[in-house]
Amino acid sequence: MTEQSGLLPLLQGLRKSDFSICTLEDEIRVDRLCIDLLRHLFQDLSIREMMSNRQAGDICQGADYFLREFIVGDRRENLFDIPPVRVRQFAGHWYIVRTPEPNLNELRSILEGIAAFYRFLARQELIVSSDAESIIAHCRELDYYQQRIDDFWAIENDGFDAWRRRCPLEPVTHQP
Repeated sequence: MTEQSGLLPLLQGLRKSDFSICTLEDEIRVDRLCIDLLRHLFQDLSIREMMSNRQAGDICQGADYFLREFIVGDRRENLFDIPPVRVRQFAGHWYIVRTPEPNLNELRSILEGIAAFYRFLARQELIVSSDAESIIAHCRELDYYQQRIDDFWAIENDGFDAWRRRCPLEPVTHQP
């Protein structure tokens, strides 16, 4: 392992399998583990990236929403083993239908948090760089997400089913 921003010793004991969710108790445990990982991200952003506490906090808040509400709470998946398309499903569907006033400014902040979190995991050698880059690529599809938001606001009559089919939330099998 390479030396990374002084955090590596703190994360060396981390086991990815601890983030698997099968029961409600697992979900509660993983939720707490996510909070700890986000604290490490905050520290990394503050020290390594020299961000202000506010900037680092905003990024962590975006990652927090995606991880704890969507990946853990809704999808009940191990955050180390998500298919990259999960970001597209979140930003292009779940966020839009779960948010009273979905908008690209708020979504952009969340996507920046997601990208920073998975970049951090790759730097800590907790996921492979190519997986992080695939996730980050989905975070950059801002035009697509803006169109999804616009199309959502334009839904009339029975148009929701067609809108939903263009970016479904159905489970995706992850190919290692």
